[in-house]
Amino acid sequence: MPSPTDFKVTPYEPQYKEWPYSEEDFQRQDNSPDSNFYSRPRFVTHIDSAAINALRAYYAQNLPRRGRILDLCSSWISHLPKECEQAVQEGTLSVVGVGMNHAELERNALLAGPSGRRVVQDLNSDPELVEEATKGGLFDAAACVVSIDYLTRPLKVLRSARESTREGGSVHLAVSNRCFPTKVVGRWLQVNEKERLKMVGDYLWFAGWRRVEIVEVVPMREDWNSGDPLWVVRGFKE
Repeated sequence: MPSPTDFKVTPYEPQYKEWPYSEEDFQRQDNSPDSNFYSRPRFVTHIDSAAINALRAYYAQNLPRRGRILDLCSSWISHLPKECEQAVQEGTLSVVGVGMNHAELERNALLAGPSGRRVVQDLNSDPELVEEATKGGLFDAAACVVSIDYLTRPLKVLRSARESTREGGSVHLAVSNRCFPTKVVGRWLQVNEKERLKMVGDYLWFAGWRRVEIVEVVPMREDWNSGDPLWVVRGFKE
């Protein structure tokens, strides 16, 4: 497993004093209700196996083994490492999954722990976490895997996640370069990877998270066929 020094960490530096994005930036090619798009379960992974293994290694170093984890935009798999899986089985860790498809959430065994929970919620139509998601106390960490680019109201979602996280807790937003182009927000398709990562950093900063950092988990390679790149944009509640 990689050591912490194997992941390149770059501090995010805010460039704006005010929220720099417009409503137009979050328009999509397909603005129809997401409940229609996600009505059928997709039991697939959205990054390749190498990226998944690297993400698990990152999580093993950065997610808690005790307490509560919020899995935003959850599905049938949460990509948590075996250490977290064991903690769920032992009852020292619970995972709450908030996702769009009931069948996918039901397949996710990590959400079945003693205090785990499955919550079907469309964060684009209702960006504040519902009581069912927050019942049970504050979270120690939140995660979101390659889905932040689909949120049309990320500021409200991430503010709600912060309000539901204890002091000293963290949020980890995994970002790659695959997507459903009709459903990502418009600006995502107009900028390059570096600008996307800064954009996600802006989301966290203006939502109130601090010590925001960009972590290179799997580097971008010149050969697009050589595998999926992966970054984590993270922040902390202070």
